[in-house]
Amino acid sequence: MNYPRAVGRASGAVRPSPVFLLVLVITVAGGALAWDAGLHSTQAKFGVFILVVAGWIVSICLHEFAHAYVAWRAGDREVEMRGYLTLNPLKYSHPLLSIALPIVFIALGGFALPGGAVYVHSHNFSPRTQRILSGAGPAVNAMCAIVLLVIVRLYGSSTSHPAFWFGLSYLAFLQITATVLNLIPVPGTDGYGILEPSLSYQTRRALDQIKPYGILILFALLFTPELNRLFFDFVDSLFGLSGVPSYWWGNGDYLTRFWR
Repeated sequence: MNYPRAVGRASGAVRPSPVFLLVLVITVAGGALAWDAGLHSTQAKFGVFILVVAGWIVSICLHEFAHAYVAWRAGDREVEMRGYLTLNPLKYSHPLLSIALPIVFIALGGFALPGGAVYVHSHNFSPRTQRILSGAGPAVNAMCAIVLLVIVRLYGSSTSHPAFWFGLSYLAFLQITATVLNLIPVPGTDGYGILEPSLSYQTRRALDQIKPYGILILFALLFTPELNRLFFDFVDSLFGLSGVPSYWWGNGDYLTRFWR
C-alpha cells in the first residue's frame, strides 16, 4: 500500500527541540572562543574543538531531519511520533553509527565522526520518492559545505581571527567528506538508497543481506592506505574548487585534534 500524502502545515510538525537549540548555542560559543584566541593558544584548540564537534552534531541533525521530513511529506506519520522532526540528536542515535564507530575512529588516532539514523517505511514509497528520500541527507551536507565555504571565501583571513576561519574550513571539509561518503553506493548508504529502486527484485533481496554490514565494509576499505589516499585526495580536490587554500582545513584539523 502507499501512504496518503501528508496534510496540514509543516510548521505544526516541525518543532526544534531544546536539545538541538542547546547544541546550536554551544557551536556559537565555540566559534566565539576561537574568534578571540591566538592561533597557537589553548583557547584556540578548545574553541575550534567545540565549534567543529558541536557544528558536526548540528549537521547530523539537519541530515537526518531531511530524511524524516521527506518521509513525512510523503505520508509517513511515524517519523513525527518518533520525534524525528524535532532535530533532537538523541532521537537519531544509533548503536553502531553513533557509539561504536566513533570509538573505533578515536582508538585508531582519527577524529570521531558520529552518525545517526532515522527509520522510515521507504518501501511504501514510489521509486522517485525513495530516491529523493535517500538523497535528501547528502544534499544537506553538500549545502552546509557550500554555505560554509562561501562564508570562508568571502570573509576568511589567515591573519585576522585565523583559528576561527581554520576551524570553519575544517567543518566544511567534514561536510564534503560526509557527502561523498554517503553517496558511495554500498548497501546501507544513502548512495545505495538512490540506486536501489532501479535494481531488480532479486538483486535487492541479495544485497539486503549486506545492508547491516555495508557501513563497516565501507570503512574497512577506507582504512586501506591506497583507497584512503584516493578518497581524501578527491575530497580535497572538491574543497579546492572553493578557492580556499587546503592548508586552512589542515590547520583546522590540527587544532581540532589537539591530542595528536
